[in-house]
Amino acid sequence: MTTSAQSNGELRPSCSIRGPQVSIVIPVYNEEAILHAAVVDLRERLESTGWKYEIILAENGSHDSTIEIGQELANKYGNARMGQVKIISVGEPNYGKALKQGILLAQGDIVICDEIDLCDVDFHRHAVELLDTGEADLVIGSKLAEGSEDDRPAIRHVASIAYSSMLRTLLGFRGTDTHGLKAFRRTALLDVVRACLIDKDVFASEFVIRADRGGVRTKEVPVRVIEKRPPSINLFKRIPNVLKNVAKLMYAIRVRG
Repeated sequence: MTTSAQSNGELRPSCSIRGPQVSIVIPVYNEEAILHAAVVDLRERLESTGWKYEIILAENGSHDSTIEIGQELANKYGNARMGQVKIISVGEPNYGKALKQGILLAQGDIVICDEIDLCDVDFHRHAVELLDTGEADLVIGSKLAEGSEDDRPAIRHVASIAYSSMLRTLLGFRGTDTHGLKAFRRTALLDVVRACLIDKDVFASEFVIRADRGGVRTKEVPVRVIEKRPPSINLFKRIPNVLKNVAKLMYAIRVRG
């Protein structure tokens, strides 16, 4: 792919480009209330970038109208020249599996992992600029880094701090956040994605930690997180599964390598 870097993070395509420059992978689960509006709004805000991009909705086990709405969006925008929408389904409630499959199916040179209730185009622009200028191969939008704003309920902010602290203590993680927004050069991180053994909520953490341990050039940038709807799974119900999956993660990284 041939592009020219712009100071505002806008990739300018050359006439030789055929596939998308940027793939935006968004796991979705029971998101019928906001899915259509969020995707339409995201496409509108991406128009000014000039990117040729695809949005991959990675559905995982929804029991509402998420799949139908996603398919309607794919039918409407599936052949769009600058902003295609695609949907895949892994058939079970499994965030990590859906995210991994979406990344593996992505065609863009740059992959952005987003959340349907965030769709932070400011992060997209900044991350693409950092990647395109060679400052990093992986950019993480951290809600815990200095300068970030976490406007979620205090209990969720505290839980994020506790989780990141646990990863630093048990696995030597050197960053502040593993979940949420990420952007990376696909060719630089695809082997890391394939090496990940754990799915569910911990896939994102394994991906970031393996990249960190493998010496991937990583840069954290502060982001603002606003809760647009209540989380799909109760925080306290998630704790036992998260602890179990972190134990699996320790085994996968420290024992299996």
